[in-house]
Amino acid sequence: MASPHSVGFGAPGDDDPESVGAYRLETVIGSGGMGVVHLATSPSGMRLAVKIVHAQHAADPEFRARFRQEVSAARRVSGAFTASVVDADPDAERPWMATLHVPGPTLAERVKESGPLDAVEVRRLGAGLAEALRDIHRAGVVHRDLKPSNVLLAADGPKVIDFGISRPYDSDLRTETGKLIGTPPFMAPEQFQRPREVGPAADVFAMGAVLVHAATGRGPFDSDSHYVVAYQVVHNEPDLAGVPEDLVPVLRGCLAKDPADRPTPDELMSALRSAAYGSEAHIPTQQFRNPVGAAGSANLANAANPGGTGGPSEPPGPEKRVRHRARWVVGAAVLVAIAGTGVVGVQMMPDGTGAVAAAPEEPGAAQFRPWSAQLEGATKVSGGGGNRTAFCSAGDGDGALYCSAPGIALARLDAVSGKVVWTVAGAGGQLLSDDYAPVVSGGRVLARVPGGPLRAYDPGTGKPVWSADVSAYSGVRPAGPAVLLTTADGHVTALNSGTGKEMWRKALGGPRSQWVAPGGTGAGAVYVVTPSSDGRSTAVAAVDPADGSVRWRAGAEGRLRPAAADGRAVVLLATDPSGFTTAVVRLDTASRTARRTTLTAPLDQAQAGLDGDAVYLFGAGGALVSVDSAHGTEKWRLDTGVARASRPVASGGRVFLTGADGRLLAFDSAKGVLVGQTNPRMNNGRYTFTPALPAPLAIGGRVYAAAPDGSVFGVDPGDIGSW
Repeated sequence: MASPHSVGFGAPGDDDPESVGAYRLETVIGSGGMGVVHLATSPSGMRLAVKIVHAQHAADPEFRARFRQEVSAARRVSGAFTASVVDADPDAERPWMATLHVPGPTLAERVKESGPLDAVEVRRLGAGLAEALRDIHRAGVVHRDLKPSNVLLAADGPKVIDFGISRPYDSDLRTETGKLIGTPPFMAPEQFQRPREVGPAADVFAMGAVLVHAATGRGPFDSDSHYVVAYQVVHNEPDLAGVPEDLVPVLRGCLAKDPADRPTPDELMSALRSAAYGSEAHIPTQQFRNPVGAAGSANLANAANPGGTGGPSEPPGPEKRVRHRARWVVGAAVLVAIAGTGVVGVQMMPDGTGAVAAAPEEPGAAQFRPWSAQLEGATKVSGGGGNRTAFCSAGDGDGALYCSAPGIALARLDAVSGKVVWTVAGAGGQLLSDDYAPVVSGGRVLARVPGGPLRAYDPGTGKPVWSADVSAYSGVRPAGPAVLLTTADGHVTALNSGTGKEMWRKALGGPRSQWVAPGGTGAGAVYVVTPSSDGRSTAVAAVDPADGSVRWRAGAEGRLRPAAADGRAVVLLATDPSGFTTAVVRLDTASRTARRTTLTAPLDQAQAGLDGDAVYLFGAGGALVSVDSAHGTEKWRLDTGVARASRPVASGGRVFLTGADGRLLAFDSAKGVLVGQTNPRMNNGRYTFTPALPAPLAIGGRVYAAAPDGSVFGVDPGDIGSW
């Protein structure tokens, strides 16, 4: 099958649906004998590549089993060098899988169009592939088909795709007798000789062959006949003519006939990164800067080059044959385990209309200890892979967390002990963004599920107070004492959060408007952001939520979208026509002046968090960036190793992210280094993805997060060693 991300244009085939799950299908970006891959968009605007199996294969039980295995393998893998699975339904009438869309050509396309990569590019490509294999193997998966067409050259590094014939270590699906699985020029000898015994070392062999192809434009074993190639792989030495001299010993080690003689991915990371970057690992500086309004085609063309402007360090020492008994020196990794305490179950109301009180607080509950609460009433969602992620918000000084999840309309948890105070059953709809997190406003807790009404609850008892049909509105945003209901054409209706009664109704903004409100429950202004039709400028208006009056108006250059706000500033992100974030714009609410910080490299699908003058951005693929918005400088940029994560949240000198596998990660906000992380929370790999990731909550010196397995947990950021 063609690369899921290969460049191309077209329309869905006659037998293809217009949408799958919650995703609208757009152009065809790849096709082959097994299925079609569409560019698609999620309800939150996330760009995806959706693979849909051909109808004739969907009727084949064996093919369904293999596709189910592909989905299972891809779900297990989550790293900066793989295209993360967002959603899938292998049991649908037409099985499908959605992954993050990664702009950029494949390595095969790049070499065919522009020739071999230079020495620095090959080293950096190798470092990225080694890290990808480390992540894949840590997840218990052997790819088994690593080749140039399955390597994407994205702006932030190479991505490994297509797990169609990969095999989890614990899979019950075995290779059929007599059937060759793989692509001969990139297969290890054991894949021809002992296919049932293929392990991680086979991927290392394939990586060596891929790097030879990248450096020379051909493989180490080359022939027009697959039979001749197979003989060469098993019996002949590899042809390494044209490979950079310092890489010859590394690649010869990868291409050793005996799997035991090949280096591990960790050893390769050490050798290749030291050659590519010197002693300090970092994100390579891109060879392009993308100004606001620049054409997106330049983005993709330059993204094909994974190399940067930095030169190589001194080459490694003399050639040595690598054996497991004489390892290369590798930096030790520090693994931080989470200290888990009691697990709390949520009780559900049979009729879903009232609340059930949990057991009373025990003496001494005010002493905070790390806790984990399992929302056992959360249900599996069809097409959502069993995801049960909760979205939570902090109470208004009442020491509570309020959470909603599929199957749970609302639950109140004690923030200190993690105990459930009360819960209300609800519909099992998939929550699609942070907009579905409950919010305390006007003395009520407001909560809704997709397709359902907006309901207000008493925070003390969990009893419903009022409800409103919001199906005619495209946005629901609490702001101070009001909740604003917005339409696609710019009309706004404000309801009193305490009573549900209409406060005012006005036309504000327009079809392209977006809203942002400061955090907290105060009565500060809410901001409506409207870019011009030509994208050259953006208007910002401060609206009083009490009466809808416009306090002031201001403008800034470029196509901007709101990201965050507080009482001092509104943070806006500048995007190019392809949707890449190229700059951060800080609009001062007192002076109405804007300061722009151009990013050193654009970010795809950027999310932002604000902490004073500091803005933290996370981009799809793993980059975390710190910007000093007051002085207009980018302070640091870090490769987190997490392909998908939540909006960043900063507090107490730390930046926190929630990963797609349920990990909570903490970074030093001054230095830009990882300082701690919890274990994944995906119920042994069963719940590994979700369409949206809830941001952590930093409240009162504690941090709270939610995971795909339905758990909500609290930790002490001052005691990261206990995580």
